Amino acid sequence: MKFFHLSDLHIGKQLIGRSLKENQEAVLKQIIEYAKEIRPDAVLICGDIYDKTVPSGEAYTMFGRFLDDLSELRPEISVLIIAGNHDSPERLSYAGSFLEKHRIYLSVFPPRVQEEYLKKVVLRDEYGPVNFYLLPFLKPGYVRSLFPQKPPEGYESAIRAVLERESIEENERNVILSHQFYAGGGKDPETCDSEQAVIMAGGLDRVDASVLSAFDYGALGHIHGSQRVYKDTIRYCGTPYKYSVSEENHKKSITVVTLKAKGEAPELAFLPLFGIQDVRKVRGSLDEILSQATEDNRHDFVSITLTNDEEPYRIRERLEEVYDHLLELHVDNARTRKMLMEQEEIVPVLNPLEAFLQFYKAIRNEEITDEVKKVMEQIVQEAKEEEGI
Repeated sequence: MKFFHLSDLHIGKQLIGRSLKENQEAVLKQIIEYAKEIRPDAVLICGDIYDKTVPSGEAYTMFGRFLDDLSELRPEISVLIIAGNHDSPERLSYAGSFLEKHRIYLSVFPPRVQEEYLKKVVLRDEYGPVNFYLLPFLKPGYVRSLFPQKPPEGYESAIRAVLERESIEENERNVILSHQFYAGGGKDPETCDSEQAVIMAGGLDRVDASVLSAFDYGALGHIHGSQRVYKDTIRYCGTPYKYSVSEENHKKSITVVTLKAKGEAPELAFLPLFGIQDVRKVRGSLDEILSQATEDNRHDFVSITLTNDEEPYRIRERLEEVYDHLLELHVDNARTRKMLMEQEEIVPVLNPLEAFLQFYKAIRNEEITDEVKKVMEQIVQEAKEEEGI
C-alpha cells in the first residue's frame, strides 16, 4: 500500500500581501505529475486545505481542479481529507456524499454524539486491509457531550478519550490522519512564524504523540516543517510551499509512505516540490545585495536587511528596480542598534494565563501551586472555546 501524505495546502494564502496563486498552482500540478508517475493507492490531505474559513472563489476553483485531476487518473486513487483549524467544516463538507462516489472521503467534525465514531476508510492490498481513521481538528469542547460523566479536561485527554472509543484491530494495519499540535519525547516540534500564531501560549493545545501508538503510521498536519514526532512513523509532512520568510531553509516535499505487511516498518520517501519563486532572506550592503541579483533569483520573494552605516539614496526604489517581489526591508547598523537601546523598554502583551500568574504573585506574594495553575489553564481554555478562538 503506497500513499502520499500532504497537509496545510493553505490555498488562497498571501505572503505579506503578495499573491501565491501561481506558486500554489505550480506545486499542485507537480503533485499531479508525481501521482501520474507513481500511481499511489491514496492521497492523504491532513487539514488546512484553505487559508481562510471563507475561501475566495478562486481558492475553491483551484482545489476543485486539483481534485478533478486526481479523480481522472486510472487506476483510481482514493483521496482522504480532514478539516484543519483554518477550514470551515460546513464549507469543506459541501457535496461530501457526491465526492465519495469518486473515492474522495471527507471528515470535517469529530464524533459529537454517542452514535458517531471516527470516519473509517478501508483500502486493501496483497497483505490485506489497511484501516484509515480520519480525525479532523478537535477542541475539547467539540466532544464534551460524548463524555457527560467525565468531560475531557484538555486537548490530550480529549483525543485520548475519542481514540479509546474506537475498535482498532490490532492485527491489521492502521493509519490515522490528524491535525493537532503533537509533541513527543519531551520535545516540541520545530515551528516557524507561519503557524506560531495558532499555537496556544503555555502549550495548552499540546498533545503527547504517544496517544497514537496503536497506529502503524500517523499522518499529521498543522506544523509547516517536515519532521518526525515521537518516532519515524508519526510525522508532519509540512507545507507544499514556503508560507513565511522563516521557512527559508525548508525543503518542501511530498512524503511517500509504503506500507508492507503488519509488523514491518513502513518505507518513507520524499519527493521535492518547488514553487516558481523561492522565498529567502538577503543581508548586506546595498551594493552587495544589488550585485547578487541574477535573472534566476531576482524574481524571488525576498526579505532584505541592509547593513549600510549611512542611509543610501532611494533605497527601496533601487532595490525594487532589481528585486520585483520585495517583501520587507530592514536596516541593521550601529545607528539603528543604538536607537533600539535608547528606546524605553517595551512592556510585553501578556496572554490571559501569564497575566493571572503575575497578578496572583503580586497579591499573594507567593508562587502559584501546580494544582491552582491547572485549574486556571482549564478556565482560560474553556473561555477561549466559548469565544471560538
